[in-house]
Amino acid sequence: MTRALPAPGSAAAAAPDRDGNWMGELARHYRRMREAYPDGELVIVFDIDGTILDVRHQVVHVLLGYDRERGTEYFHGLRPEDVEVHEDLAHELLLGLPLPAEVRRDVLGWYRERLWSPEAVLAGSRPYQGVLGVIRWFQLQPRTHVALNTGRPEELRELTLRVLNTVGRAHRVSFRSDLLLMNPSGWRRGVEAAKAAAIRALRARGFRVVAVVDNEPANLEAMAAADEDGEILFLHAETIFASQRRPIPRSVAGRRYGLADVVSERDLAGRVAFVWHGVNDEANLRQFLASDVRWAEADVRRDPLDRLVLRHDPFDEAPWFRDERPFLLVDLLHRLGLAGRAVKLDLKEGGEVADRVLAAVAASGPAQGDVWWHGAVEDLGEATFRRLARAAPGSVRSVDGGFLAPLVLGAPEVARRVLRELAAWGVNRISLPWGSPRLADLLDALERWGWQVNLYDVPDLEGFLHAALLLPASVTADFNFPERHYYGRGPGRRRTHHRYALA
Repeated sequence: MTRALPAPGSAAAAAPDRDGNWMGELARHYRRMREAYPDGELVIVFDIDGTILDVRHQVVHVLLGYDRERGTEYFHGLRPEDVEVHEDLAHELLLGLPLPAEVRRDVLGWYRERLWSPEAVLAGSRPYQGVLGVIRWFQLQPRTHVALNTGRPEELRELTLRVLNTVGRAHRVSFRSDLLLMNPSGWRRGVEAAKAAAIRALRARGFRVVAVVDNEPANLEAMAAADEDGEILFLHAETIFASQRRPIPRSVAGRRYGLADVVSERDLAGRVAFVWHGVNDEANLRQFLASDVRWAEADVRRDPLDRLVLRHDPFDEAPWFRDERPFLLVDLLHRLGLAGRAVKLDLKEGGEVADRVLAAVAASGPAQGDVWWHGAVEDLGEATFRRLARAAPGSVRSVDGGFLAPLVLGAPEVARRVLRELAAWGVNRISLPWGSPRLADLLDALERWGWQVNLYDVPDLEGFLHAALLLPASVTADFNFPERHYYGRGPGRRRTHHRYALA
């Protein structure tokens, strides 16, 4: 069953103004197409160079290679952001530099010979910020595909796939050869015709083309002419382009691949558990309870009066003061129980304190599946984790796993021995910071070995969405996302909280 899309030229189908929210328009158009074709195989088509990959890095790599080879310093300090011309117009870049004419000719010959060499492509391929997160989102959608439509010639197919799958790995993005459409006419010949033919070929294979993203206006114009049904959205990536701007129907332009314009956290809530970090005070609890986030995390420690309180910093490092109002663990458990929410307790001490926390939780009566115990190995140790596992076998029990990352990547058999020991203690989830090097590789290894992973320490909304798109078991964040009306205060580290200026 299909539903008719708005006719081209109607108010509903008119191209949006150039307001910069081109990714938001892409998301809205995708939803319209899915509603119109609920069982259709949808495809979003991306160009590569100047759209996914920022070729300026490749340009700089080749020019610095000239200096390395010749022992010169003509390009000392050259940065990608200094490149303001298309890669095919390097002579214009060189004219702007104080180079002798004979050197300029020599550099230009060097550049043209090496720009698309395998070495330069492998070393200089860098994605634009955010683009791989957007691609990841669409690849996760049912019956939705991402195709690549490039002016690169067929002989670069294997190298292109190798490079893109290498840079995509950090976001768990992968590209397939059957969805890579290349230029059969060779370098810089018939690019516009090849791009249009690729759109027709995708449709002939049964795909509904939702949108096309390309940095060259001439390519977009050619593909728009091939859009017989007038239902494709054309997105101009305003990076660096060689052809002249021109009016293109059903088009929108932008530079920034804003993931928050495409993805809602509610779209991911069914796949990833979200945890509101640092519910250590009444104000943050109110913000949490006003949200639809299920899990609240609190830091539990003993205060100088031997009460179980919620506080991030230890009292010996950040002494209490007379006006400090303690937030008691029992009060948090009571409020969460009334609201039907789940609790993650970061235990800052083991032993007798952990036993008292266990008793308090048991008295408050939450289901075991609504309780999560967390702590550092050095704080809780084997005995405490074993007691937690015996007392609450249906709960989550996690440790900070940053110390494991180098072992997972560099000594996997050692890492597996450590993980087997942790599993024997009753640990069943590993927490990793968002900034961990080679995070996707860590996730792949841990999940392959049967472990669930929690990601934490995400700095902002974009980072949170990128973390969630990796599909770990859970993501813990401060929810300091005012653009989504989340006003998390944070845990109160060093007595500081997130602050917001509300209009």
